[in-house]
Amino acid sequence: MAEETPQHERFVRLFAVNEPAIRAFVRKLVPKRDDVGDVIQEVAIALWRKFDPSRGDSDFRKFAFSVAHYEVLAWRRDKARDRHILDEDVLMLLAEEAEEAADSFTAQREALRLCMEKLTEAQRKLLMAAYATKGSVQRLAQQSRRSTQGLYQWLYRMRIILLDCVRKTVQEATP
Repeated sequence: MAEETPQHERFVRLFAVNEPAIRAFVRKLVPKRDDVGDVIQEVAIALWRKFDPSRGDSDFRKFAFSVAHYEVLAWRRDKARDRHILDEDVLMLLAEEAEEAADSFTAQREALRLCMEKLTEAQRKLLMAAYATKGSVQRLAQQSRRSTQGLYQWLYRMRIILLDCVRKTVQEATP
């Protein structure tokens, strides 16, 4: 194995410190998470080939982002024939829609929390137990002194009540 030079050690240290930021930068530009690793490998190779030891350590990240940008462009060019690669405008639109959906889901979760607080403690416990990952409806029905069918009907009514409450709460909160 070849002996590591001070230049190589310095590069590895700089790359290791900046790799999470470089990966995040590439992740924003590459639509499929599976492809990010491939692009990062090409970025690392290009960075090593272009590494200038006379450049200051503080400039490395900016330099790395520039190289990463060009490597993403090269990757996109190579993948342009792949019909699964979306146009950049489409990617931006999808990102905006995902952000709006996340805001909507946050509002719905908060409304559900508020609606759950309106239930009695016994109702909340029974609902939580019914939807627990290892909850058995038959066992829960026995514990609550209900038939299995009766518990299913109660759960259905509770879902309707909570759905109505969430819709009303979100609607009231929307300006």
